[in-house]
Amino acid sequence: MKLTTSTFVLVFFVMHGLCAQKYTVTGKVVDEQNETIPYANILLLQAMDSTFVKGTSSDDNGFFELTGIDPDLYLLQASYVGRGSEPRALDISSDIALGALIIPMGSNELDEVVVTAQRPKLQRLPDRLVFSVENTVVSQGNSWDILKSTPGVIVNQDELLIRGQNATVYLNDRKVQLSGQEVQDLLQGLAGANIKSVEVIANPPASYDAEGGPVLNIVTSKNIVPGYKGSINGNYTQAVFSKYSLGTSHYYKTDKLNLFANYSINPKKDLVKTKKGINFMDGSNAFFSQWDTDYNQLERTQSHNGSFVLDYDFNDRNSLNLTSNVLFNLNQEQQTNLETVMSNNLGQLDSTFTTQNNADMDNTNLAFDLSYVHKLKKEGAQISANGHYTYFNGDYFQNLNTNYFDAGGVFLRDFGFDSDSKQDIQIYTGQLDYSTPIGNASFESGAKISVIDSESSVRFFNFTGSDDNVDASQSDRFLYDEKVYAAYFSFVKNWEKWSMKLGVRGELTEAEGTSLTLNQVNTQDFFEPFPSFYLLYTPSDKHSFSFDFGRNVNRPKYDDLNPFRFFYNENDYEQGNPSLKPSFSNNFNFNYTLNSEYFFDVYYKDNGSNIAYLVFQDNNNQTLVEYKQNVLDSKSYGLDFTLSKAIVPAWSVVAYTSIFHEEETFLAEQSGNVAFTNKVNGVYADLGNYLTLSKDGTFTGEVAATYISKFLFGSYVSDEQFNLTVGLRKTLFDNKITLSLAAEDILEKYVPTYRSQYLNQDNFYRRRPETQFIRFGFTYNFGNFRLEDNQRAIDKKERERLQPQD
Repeated sequence: MKLTTSTFVLVFFVMHGLCAQKYTVTGKVVDEQNETIPYANILLLQAMDSTFVKGTSSDDNGFFELTGIDPDLYLLQASYVGRGSEPRALDISSDIALGALIIPMGSNELDEVVVTAQRPKLQRLPDRLVFSVENTVVSQGNSWDILKSTPGVIVNQDELLIRGQNATVYLNDRKVQLSGQEVQDLLQGLAGANIKSVEVIANPPASYDAEGGPVLNIVTSKNIVPGYKGSINGNYTQAVFSKYSLGTSHYYKTDKLNLFANYSINPKKDLVKTKKGINFMDGSNAFFSQWDTDYNQLERTQSHNGSFVLDYDFNDRNSLNLTSNVLFNLNQEQQTNLETVMSNNLGQLDSTFTTQNNADMDNTNLAFDLSYVHKLKKEGAQISANGHYTYFNGDYFQNLNTNYFDAGGVFLRDFGFDSDSKQDIQIYTGQLDYSTPIGNASFESGAKISVIDSESSVRFFNFTGSDDNVDASQSDRFLYDEKVYAAYFSFVKNWEKWSMKLGVRGELTEAEGTSLTLNQVNTQDFFEPFPSFYLLYTPSDKHSFSFDFGRNVNRPKYDDLNPFRFFYNENDYEQGNPSLKPSFSNNFNFNYTLNSEYFFDVYYKDNGSNIAYLVFQDNNNQTLVEYKQNVLDSKSYGLDFTLSKAIVPAWSVVAYTSIFHEEETFLAEQSGNVAFTNKVNGVYADLGNYLTLSKDGTFTGEVAATYISKFLFGSYVSDEQFNLTVGLRKTLFDNKITLSLAAEDILEKYVPTYRSQYLNQDNFYRRRPETQFIRFGFTYNFGNFRLEDNQRAIDKKERERLQPQD
């Protein structure tokens, strides 16, 4: 660490002394008939968040010139009388002479500074794919709905997957460090009307934390005009049960001060039906007993989400940001009725048992983030510092009772118990970053320390009867402490048609998990480098080729490390695994883009000893155990094709198709500890049709279809599923009011069956949440509502591993 720190300090001062350069962009503005357009507005925007950088106008002959531009990634747009050109991505590291910017005669509409399309668009940047949704029917819902509509994103049991890996969600490059239902609750409280785009980053660069895999970055609009605006939004959903959400956002800006506050409440009553089946095998792998269980789970939740953002610019060179996010999900109730029928191999009824499993849960998540940015005297150079604190508390109380009956329905015996579990997690991080231009290149470096302190416990008591699988000795207290020290550097170099970006991140991990009851200690102490490399070749405006490579780490979630058991009934339970180790992946991608409309991606991922969700049936004791385990080997590869095209002015499509192969080799613990490879060849297809249904563009629609043939989920393979959705969006009174209507899973085909069938294992489950629904939404804007937001979330990878029990 001393060598790393010394190197970082040395590099910092060397880079600070280098000279900066500025560049010029020239071009011409024409229409579709190649006629020049004089006095058109030329807008240079930051590629990351579309904030305004510079502007000018074309002259009498349509020519323009932008000077004094710092090296960076930008978007360039031309606009004239309510019409705009397609945004053009520029990686500026030298003077650029563009061809023509074409402003079509179609109906692109403008707000104060940025073209606002009426259809979603796709854009390829060197290290990411940008899905623009602002003012489209896709933005009619909330942020969670937008992520589900993003090309290539698969929703699996409330998890967002990209190419089979869990995706990390960011807001304005600030990581949303929650898991499962908490992520969904948070994003459902953020109105989609404020979302500009979603960035899909398959291989995050070195400046991102090595943990997390692919990234989904939600970009909101940024303001440039002082004033106040506010909004009230809500939706009503009719599924099996009706539910609603309400939220309000308020934003105020002066020349130096930006304030943003948001609050939402999302009370829900959900019914989840699950059918589970197990064929228990004898020594010859012939089944001797068949168990079929029907789960009916009623969930009541009422999450409260709040966020507050303060930006203050002391002067042109110094600025401060304070961000806080709070999430309260208290008084949750979960009532589960399980009915199990046991039959012999002839299908004759042996016996039955019923289980009543009731749970009460409270979750609290508080996060506070403070950042300071100082721009150095050298143009384009800056240093930033960040501090962060997270507090998470989860309480879970369970009451379980089971009654057993013979084949004739005569009561045999009962069994029951109570359990009480708690989890407290505190996270502290500190980070320092430095960036500077170097001639026609740029350099970035940084260092970070993360400290995690987790304490959890479970207690079993109030037993009625006895059972071999549950007793008071399984009560436990688990302590987990982790420290991660990281440093990185990144270098970008550009030529006339080439662009290269390379970087490396090093992370030193020191972790210890202690089970007090088991008297077991597991430690992790290692250093790992995480290199990344990007190469972009653009021979012409119509063609671009790129290759990228990145190495990542997947650390276990804190709750997965706890050696506790969570019971559905005494024969079916989840169990933590304190022996989980981080897994490392190597990811390769080759991309080709044609005319900014056709996108081809070939990828290969070596996921190593990936952490997978495995389920094993014990045929002797007739139990089913679910837990996370490091597999022996994991890999996937595939070909993706994406189309983003306007068929006619009022109809555009975004289509995504993936042909893929996935496989994982794991140790079959209940099958003689032999290695078994679970593999699948699958097809994923998504087609979104976006329609403008009125001449003024205020009435839009969407018809979308998603198909998945099958995919791998740990030891399970899913069967096919299909989702058909329809949506309508109408704006009224000059965008003061927006109304929307959406229907999802119209054909009720979006619920797959997951089956694990190999050697002496044969079990399945089919979980049906309320995927079929109709939703009505509204947004009312007031104040100077044409302003844009500064809302952001908190960027801490450690928070993502928080996983509340559910």
